[in-house]
Amino acid sequence: MSVRLRRRYKQNKHLATHVHDHISPHAVNNFHQIMKRTGESDDILHRSFTFPTNKTKASLIYVDGTVDSQAIEKILSRAKFYSDNKDENYLSYFNEVGTTKIHSSIPSILNELLSGHVIIFIDGQTDAYSVSLIKIPERSITEPLTETVIRGPREGFIESLRVNTSLVRRRLPDEKLRFEPRTIGSRTKTKINIAYIEGVADESLLTELRQRLDRIETDSILEDGNIEELIQDATYTPFPTVYSSERPDTVTSHLLEGKTAIFVDGSPFVLIVPALFVQFFHNAEDHTQRADIASLVRLLRFGAAFIALLAPSLYIAITTFHQELIPTRLLGNLAAQSEGTPFPTFIEAVLMEITFEILREAGIRMPQPVGQAVSIVGAIVIGQAAVQAGIFSAAVVIVVSLTAIASFVFPSYSMASPFRILRFGFMGLAASFGLLGISVGFTAMLLHLSSLKSFGIPYMSDLSPFVYSDQKDALIRLPKWMMKERPKTTDHQDVERQHTRKPSPDQ
Repeated sequence: MSVRLRRRYKQNKHLATHVHDHISPHAVNNFHQIMKRTGESDDILHRSFTFPTNKTKASLIYVDGTVDSQAIEKILSRAKFYSDNKDENYLSYFNEVGTTKIHSSIPSILNELLSGHVIIFIDGQTDAYSVSLIKIPERSITEPLTETVIRGPREGFIESLRVNTSLVRRRLPDEKLRFEPRTIGSRTKTKINIAYIEGVADESLLTELRQRLDRIETDSILEDGNIEELIQDATYTPFPTVYSSERPDTVTSHLLEGKTAIFVDGSPFVLIVPALFVQFFHNAEDHTQRADIASLVRLLRFGAAFIALLAPSLYIAITTFHQELIPTRLLGNLAAQSEGTPFPTFIEAVLMEITFEILREAGIRMPQPVGQAVSIVGAIVIGQAAVQAGIFSAAVVIVVSLTAIASFVFPSYSMASPFRILRFGFMGLAASFGLLGISVGFTAMLLHLSSLKSFGIPYMSDLSPFVYSDQKDALIRLPKWMMKERPKTTDHQDVERQHTRKPSPDQ
């Protein structure tokens, strides 16, 4: 707001000593009401203009930086051509510039104003107009950082809700695709969209999701993690029961399987429910590679998960309690390495794991060019120096390094974290009870996984009970032409995907 207008506002403050909800027939009074409610916020700007043909004064109010300034100038420049003062003509006049709504109260006007709309008050009218001229700066669509692929689309979601929904709509131009709007947060008023394919998505799942979202009573939703934490099934578990992705192709494929997506304005990640255990080991590239290659890579991921979870604990258990399992020559080398170290194997492994976790966190939080150097060089230098100083044995450094590398294989970062946490628990069990402790811990973890549910769907339902059609895209991926039906983990009205036969050069 200009200095002159702000001085004029302060001189006429007495016109708005009381806050009212109704709209005054004097346009400038309404502006004072809004300024009083918003605490004279500096980013709220005001433009006065007059319709020359009928000498009617009007006030135009908007939040700086959220609207298209060129469109505002277009409104002001075209005002001189207006020749009538009927309400319906005002509406059609503003509709030529942007989508226009009529409001009859100050609170509804404030919601529109703070959401990026232009508000227009006209003398003599007790209604106001909100014109949609939203133009908030957005970053360009770039390649996803957390779900990289060698072969596949390079587009990733951004922080704009409407851009994200358009990316999915472009890949799925189906008339049955639905985007159901909601607003959550009494202060942030965050817009979200529930996306699903009518006739494919499970109706009971949609009902449950709507109920959980309607139960949220909070003043702020700042990003998708807030929604995830408030709608998840299990609170006291390290395993995620809601899947998140920043790839439009991944979200589209899950929608086609009958799942539901949640778009949150201001977040480049989209939530997908239900989320099953096996799903976190799948990658978008699995469906762009040939089936045999994708299956081998997927099995490699599951193998890396076992290494990331159990490698340090197995080393501790075998070297501490079960030396008879180690070949004699190797046992001699390990004994010679650990002879000069001051700590038992368990303490060595724990200290090394903590060191690698610190380096990993430092590499993530520091600027990207520096972070990679810190994590890689730091690990090499510290590991080599620790071995030469006789603090740690070389075998422990090798095992912990292999474990750290295996933990990077997880396609989903949210599933890598539980394995990193549980690794320390397995190391404690191995140091206390050997292989028996690992067996008990692993069994307890399987029982816990079997007890989890994601929106009423068992967490391990892709693996147990055994359903042949669901195994076609679980641990391995069979050829596309063999996956004729959607997974049976959720109920579908439209079960069949395709009727494509096996490719043959004779056909």
